[in-house]
Amino acid sequence: MNISTLLLGDPSPSLRWRAARELEGASGEDADIRSWRTEIDQSAEIGALLTQLAAAETRPYLAGYLLCQLAYLGYRGPATAAAVEKIFSRQQPDGSWSTPPAGLGPIEGARFVTMHTVVPLRGIAAAGFATDPRAEHAYEWLLNVRLPDGSWPAGPKADLGKDGRPTQREREYRRLTRGLGCRSATTGVVACLTLHPQRRRSDVARVGVDHLLARETRDAATLGWEVSRLVGFEPPTGQVTFYTTFDLVFLLDLASRCGVSPQDRRVHDLVDYLQTLRGPYGLWQHPTHPQLSGWLTLDLETSLRRLDDGHWIGNQEPANFTPYRRGRRRY
Repeated sequence: MNISTLLLGDPSPSLRWRAARELEGASGEDADIRSWRTEIDQSAEIGALLTQLAAAETRPYLAGYLLCQLAYLGYRGPATAAAVEKIFSRQQPDGSWSTPPAGLGPIEGARFVTMHTVVPLRGIAAAGFATDPRAEHAYEWLLNVRLPDGSWPAGPKADLGKDGRPTQREREYRRLTRGLGCRSATTGVVACLTLHPQRRRSDVARVGVDHLLARETRDAATLGWEVSRLVGFEPPTGQVTFYTTFDLVFLLDLASRCGVSPQDRRVHDLVDYLQTLRGPYGLWQHPTHPQLSGWLTLDLETSLRRLDDGHWIGNQEPANFTPYRRGRRRY
């Protein structure tokens, strides 16, 4: 059975609309497309997110991810532009959003700053404002805090030692396999870059993706973790650890947007592995939420199609990866 046919029969108007546009190339003038657009804007799901967005006008971190969720579900209403302006109103002069989220309390040091800029910026870019001069200012801030190897630390790089390495290494559970920086922060920055029409194919984005692809583990239990958060089945939590879950579906999404070729060995092996997990009807089953199989399949199908336009190949050899050591249980 054709995968698009299965997705077009899903109860979610958001999934039907996106499948028709992204997999079938349907025009915005199509009668079904117009009908589904109306359903999306009037859905209880979108209404709940808009209510949360209105209440988060003084919290750029929370508002940023709500914008990501709304964009993922296909919302295109005027509330996004108003929310983006609220986020910009709290931007620091240097281009960042460096203050702690409301309710978090004071934080000693500056180890949280990178992610506090990443999440609002990703929401702004997802809403379609990536090229706004204020957003470009935030992108430049991220480039300025990049480490010498092209990865990103959990916080600013002001604590670099004489050899260009951070004097305090990133925690082992979120450390890059072949990099100085933080995997969570690097994933977040790359996610921002992939939503920019020019920066997505830049050398900066490619180096960031190269760092992420260096970890070649096959964690089936976390497939579609980002999808489950965007659709609302899992809460978007964490500060430094916001993107610490290693999600192969999200990794393929980022790699495909950055122009990686399907002939890249790491991407080729990753695709081969994901293909072994397809169900009998061509759908992928979400490991935790079976009702998300349609969303997971849409994400993977669009990523696989984007790979056809990829043109660059990394040349890194496989890296040995040892899971971080767990401490002894006290009880």
